[in-house]
Amino acid sequence: MMNRRSLGRTALSLAASAMLSLPLSALAADEAPDALIKRLSSDVLTTVKSDKAIQAGDLSKVIALVDKTVMPNVNFRRMTAAAVGPGWRQATPEQQKRLQDEFKILLVRTYAGALAQVNDQTIQVKPLRAAAEDKDVLVRTEIVGRGDPIQLDYRLEKTPGDGAGWKIYNLNVLGVWLVETYRGQFAQEINAKGIDGLIETLVARNKTNAASAKG
Repeated sequence: MMNRRSLGRTALSLAASAMLSLPLSALAADEAPDALIKRLSSDVLTTVKSDKAIQAGDLSKVIALVDKTVMPNVNFRRMTAAAVGPGWRQATPEQQKRLQDEFKILLVRTYAGALAQVNDQTIQVKPLRAAAEDKDVLVRTEIVGRGDPIQLDYRLEKTPGDGAGWKIYNLNVLGVWLVETYRGQFAQEINAKGIDGLIETLVARNKTNAASAKG
């Protein structure tokens, strides 16, 4: 059971590092979503293995990398809105901004801790089952290394405009979707304390994580 949990953490780290490796040029409008995932997956393994600071969980470097490369290539507003659920529509613009900021810190801290676990895995991209005109697709991959293959899937959407390309808005690790996992947790906080209560909880959690990292 512990081994399976370890595999799950490895899968999450690869999902995270895949997002961290997305270069701006990767989103050329003519690049298919499965080709994008395949290329960045191979690139990220090399990047993480050679970057000792990321392996050591250097949060400031990870945050800088996220701001520079991830945010332009992930529909993070959609990801946050989906995680917050119906309460998002009732949130003020300022509350929505704070939710995105705190949610990003939460995810980045998770990624920073997980990136150090990437070692000798490779990723195989499964054949894409989508029509040429589809604007929302599922790219399925498997992480292959020691032990059983690990499922890691991506939801991507085609954004309008020249050169806009594909953007990731959800991840599935071992059959569990990231957004849906957080939605259940966030719904409990919103029902009990409202949007401001959820923001306060995220702030407190991030402070606790920061203190733990320093310790």
